Amino acid sequence: MKKETTLALGAVLGATAVAIGAFGAHALKPFLTQVGRTETFELAVRYHFYHALAMVATGLAMHHYPNKILSYSGWLFLAGILFFSGSLLILCFTGLGVLGAITPIGGVCFIAGWICLSLGVYKK
Repeated sequence: MKKETTLALGAVLGATAVAIGAFGAHALKPFLTQVGRTETFELAVRYHFYHALAMVATGLAMHHYPNKILSYSGWLFLAGILFFSGSLLILCFTGLGVLGAITPIGGVCFIAGWICLSLGVYKK
């Protein structure tokens, strides 16, 4: 992933996290309370937002420390958002417990993304 793509995607994902969080806090609050998934929803949005910011940081790091490892970091953060936050959000609305098996894949992607970010900056 190129630095410009990483920065832009991080910004778009940050905006998306804010929009999803606001929608959940207002329009979806009664539904989420009824199905007992408020905490799950909040966790999904929180990690989505953290890792959108991580993508922005990665894009900025790519400007100063251009290397392939930082590119991997951006891809891993994106995959983590999709698998971790995405599976939790789908779980909130469908109740499909099988998605619990997908969520940890996203967590591993997040961890690997942070490790790649560290290695990519250190590699300089």
